[in-house]
Amino acid sequence: MVSYGERLAATLLAAVLRSRGTAARYVDARRCIITNEEHGRAPLPERTGEGTRAQLVPLINEAIVPVLGGFIGTTPEGATTTLGRGGSDYSAALVGAALKAREVQIWTDVAGVLTADPRVVPHARTIARLSFAEAAELAYFGARCCTENDSARAGRANSGAHLQFARAGEAGTMVCAETEVRPLTVKAIAHKQGIVVLQITAARMLGAYGFLRAVFEIFERHRTAVDVVATSEVSISLTIDDRTALAAIVGDLRGFGTVAVEDGRAIICVVGEGLRSTPGVAARVFDQLRDINISLISQGASSINLTFVTDETCAPEAVARLHRAFFES
Repeated sequence: MVSYGERLAATLLAAVLRSRGTAARYVDARRCIITNEEHGRAPLPERTGEGTRAQLVPLINEAIVPVLGGFIGTTPEGATTTLGRGGSDYSAALVGAALKAREVQIWTDVAGVLTADPRVVPHARTIARLSFAEAAELAYFGARCCTENDSARAGRANSGAHLQFARAGEAGTMVCAETEVRPLTVKAIAHKQGIVVLQITAARMLGAYGFLRAVFEIFERHRTAVDVVATSEVSISLTIDDRTALAAIVGDLRGFGTVAVEDGRAIICVVGEGLRSTPGVAARVFDQLRDINISLISQGASSINLTFVTDETCAPEAVARLHRAFFES
């Protein structure tokens, strides 16, 4: 049922284009995007590439504009599937990668990827250029116009392409394989609220092998993604944003030791390729937040971000301060 909106919209747009004198033809996206059987999960890249090229290349060679909806696909057996939240952008990136397009344009309701959430920083600026890695980090932590990092992942599949997020008539943000790196380059401050921090403390973790694997098998069993992780000799702290299976996860983790649950937290992520080679960025970040309690820090797992956790009531102020420090001073 949920596939009909995309199918009707694409059919209508093709008809409008033809009425305006453009040779256009509706293409059922389900013949292009081939997925596994789990709704909202991964497409099958090779099958998707084959299906997309088979459906679209003959039309393009005849100078006919193909019009197809996003968000929907089909299994190899022919069952209709969906790509989940952000699936329309993901579809566009997948089609672009399959066709080895020079550029994929995502027209959205904002001017591009911004330096911060405009609801928190009303004067946030549009970022002119991002790398795929930077875009993936920002998408995961809440950039509005690329709501899932699937778009950035699909863009990397065709490293020669540019992925552009823009509002019609504006330059927007260009995402490509490489971006300019300058000292102290911070591209954006992203944040995600509604986070739960779990802390597992177990003396038998000390010097033991296989402990982390056993812990993460619990999250795999309950199909819950972990965002940020920090460890010490006898404890693990990690964050999740999906609390669907929280009670069951906590129950299973108590088999390893003591489990503390901290609700109402937010992740703040400072992103930029310049973090890779610039000393002093962390000092500058935490100097701005010296009176705000930071409960978990992750740096080094990625060379382009500095991530930390704070109380979600403090997150807007923290983001605003960091934006002033890196973009307004």
